[in-house]
Amino acid sequence: MTSQQILFIVLGALTLAAALMMVTRRDVRRAALFLMFTFFGVASLHVLLEAPFLAAVYLFIYGGCTATFAVITLRRNMMDTPEGTGGHNRQWWAAALVTAALLSTIGGLLRWTTLHPDWVVSSTPTPEHSISALLAILMNPEGLALPFIVSSVLLLITLVSATTIARTR
Repeated sequence: MTSQQILFIVLGALTLAAALMMVTRRDVRRAALFLMFTFFGVASLHVLLEAPFLAAVYLFIYGGCTATFAVITLRRNMMDTPEGTGGHNRQWWAAALVTAALLSTIGGLLRWTTLHPDWVVSSTPTPEHSISALLAILMNPEGLALPFIVSSVLLLITLVSATTIARTR
């Protein structure tokens, strides 16, 4: 088993775990956070499958809108806090610990890639017209347009929900 296959299995398992956590949370904010993790995992899988356009779509469009939803709902909850607290988060140390772990992981990956300059993800070059080929597949009646349509409807529901929750009375 190659390292790319192992990474695919690990990322797939983490994506499935994040999706499971998303659908089992009662708190909308935590569900939105796990939805962001799920989109990040799907984007990572698309990178491994050499589909950078789809990875960018998942990260920038779906992940960005979900992050906007989370920020809007957090802002709403911070405005509802009692006077004197100022919306202070008591779990800042956990966020700092996760941030330090992520930064050390990124630093380790950067160091590893500089120590192994011959490391190549793929030996085949990317086709010149890959985006037009992707659009031809997606727009084909037997293509893969249904998952994108379902994701777009989910995104629309997310934005309408965020607007409804953030609305002040």
